[in-house]
Amino acid sequence: MPQWNCGCPNCAAVRRGDPRLRARTQDSLAFSSNGDDWHLINASPDILKQISDNAPLHPRRPRHSPIRSVLLSNGDLDHVLGLFSLRESWPLVLYATSAVRRGLEDNNVICRTLHRFPEQAIWRDLELYREVLVEPGLTVEARPAHGKLPVHLMSSSAPSPEDNVSLWIRDARTRKTAVYMGATSSAEGVEAEVHGADCLFFDGTFWSSDELIALGLSKARAEDMAHLPIGGPAGSLARLSGVHLSHKIFTHINNSNPILVEGSPEEVAVRAAGWEIAHDGMEVSL
Repeated sequence: MPQWNCGCPNCAAVRRGDPRLRARTQDSLAFSSNGDDWHLINASPDILKQISDNAPLHPRRPRHSPIRSVLLSNGDLDHVLGLFSLRESWPLVLYATSAVRRGLEDNNVICRTLHRFPEQAIWRDLELYREVLVEPGLTVEARPAHGKLPVHLMSSSAPSPEDNVSLWIRDARTRKTAVYMGATSSAEGVEAEVHGADCLFFDGTFWSSDELIALGLSKARAEDMAHLPIGGPAGSLARLSGVHLSHKIFTHINNSNPILVEGSPEEVAVRAAGWEIAHDGMEVSL
């Protein structure tokens, strides 16, 4: 936010310098258990700015990166296009389900870009419900999340439980668990599933089902785009009222969402319910 071709109230307010809103890049998250080795959840189109703005991700030698891997929660373009920016003769370890990897490798442009030299892209499988060791003492487990195929794959691929996943990050030394559910159309079973975790990043794309329609931005409802609205009696704020963790964070927030306006009724409701709102440079320690 602001989106290059959007004149919605939020984008317009950011452009004119309204102090109640702050500009934001697209959803991406970096995590580390030691502060030296970092892993990305998704590679957004804004990845270069995100790396530049966060000193722990800067090179420490003439040719170096502390980024050890990228974990893809799905194959949406806003989660994979940043891979094009991470291609300067540096190997990448990419974790993805077989369905997500297949969708990427079937694209000739992406395939050629990520395989310009041996081991430029080192693929490792994310098998559902199986913990994968990303570094000593740090594991990630993928679980199916309600969603849909990326638009660019709908005509060529059959839907699969591997198309969209939540990620469970566990540190064996601290016994802390963070859960990433950045894109989902359902809160069914989430309260029980995250019981015992320490941090939850949850889909905060839209406040209301008809958000885009009301603003004249689209004819699609939130559910049509595989997102669960935050507000309303069936929204995530109500459905997850029984979730009590150290951190509950809405992420993947669309530029139209009124929770981005400090002091708005929607933002106040979210804060009152114990939720945080993701922003660029946000740091969470567990």
